[in-house]
Amino acid sequence: MHLRLIVPAEQSAAVLSALDRDFRVTNVVLMAGAAVRPSGDLVLCDAAREAVTDVLAGLRQAGLLVDGGVTLSAIEAAPSANAHAAEEAAPGSPEDAVVWDAVLDQADTQVGGSWSYYAFLTIAVILASIAVVTDSAVLVVGAMVVGPEFGVVTALALGIALRRPRLSRRALALLVKGFLLAIGIALACALAARAVGWVHPSSVSADRPLTGFIWRPDRWSAVVAVIAGCAGVLSQTAGRSNALVGVFISVTTVPAAGDLALSMSVWDSRQIMGSLTQLLLNLAGMTLAGIITLIVQRRLWRRTAAVAATG
Repeated sequence: MHLRLIVPAEQSAAVLSALDRDFRVTNVVLMAGAAVRPSGDLVLCDAAREAVTDVLAGLRQAGLLVDGGVTLSAIEAAPSANAHAAEEAAPGSPEDAVVWDAVLDQADTQVGGSWSYYAFLTIAVILASIAVVTDSAVLVVGAMVVGPEFGVVTALALGIALRRPRLSRRALALLVKGFLLAIGIALACALAARAVGWVHPSSVSADRPLTGFIWRPDRWSAVVAVIAGCAGVLSQTAGRSNALVGVFISVTTVPAAGDLALSMSVWDSRQIMGSLTQLLLNLAGMTLAGIITLIVQRRLWRRTAAVAATG
């Protein structure tokens, strides 16, 4: 990974010395006096992914995360011999290393509660409601992909696993507010559709071979939620966001919310309870799986680092 550091001038010598002594760091560059705000020297370096957490810990102890600046970015390729040497000096595999500072920073962004989060979640829930009316599996998948809730679920799991109560509270509040708003707007749309004759009680109670599973949670719903939660957290901590698409179309959170809104518009109590149970089951399963995955990751990596230090 590439690190761009803004270092107060009086600390540059110590920071450069620490980076130079670490064989997992390479391509160290100093541009004295280049930084304007905050003022200081600009230091650039590349570090093996496995070493980034240690490097950041040292920078934090030096106060650089408060008095200076740190920016991380992934490197797509580094074919030079010095980069390979830095990677070989680092213990473990880069795919197993988690840059916790980057993961936490991303989680803080996810729980910001932007208008786009509410908009995408609302659109996804409305799409899911239409999928129920039309019994369309294609629309169900579309709603799953549009839904942005998994990042917030990951943030909730991260806050609990790393004992960050503020992060957990913000994530939980955003999940509750987001789904309440999305279900409320979808319910209003469903009531309007019912008023003009587009939706009837039979639209919900009729046999739906392609979407009936949404309001019928079973043991497999819990299994899928747990597996998807593990896969989703691993994809985010390992920087493999392409795997998230598979997670999105595996869990039934957004479809359950859409079914809940539609069932409430015709007041089908059986489907209301079924879809609500499905929604809560998926959220709980993903969160629990995320917590366990994160705890296991931390322990495995600490063991790897300890073995490397003694070896």
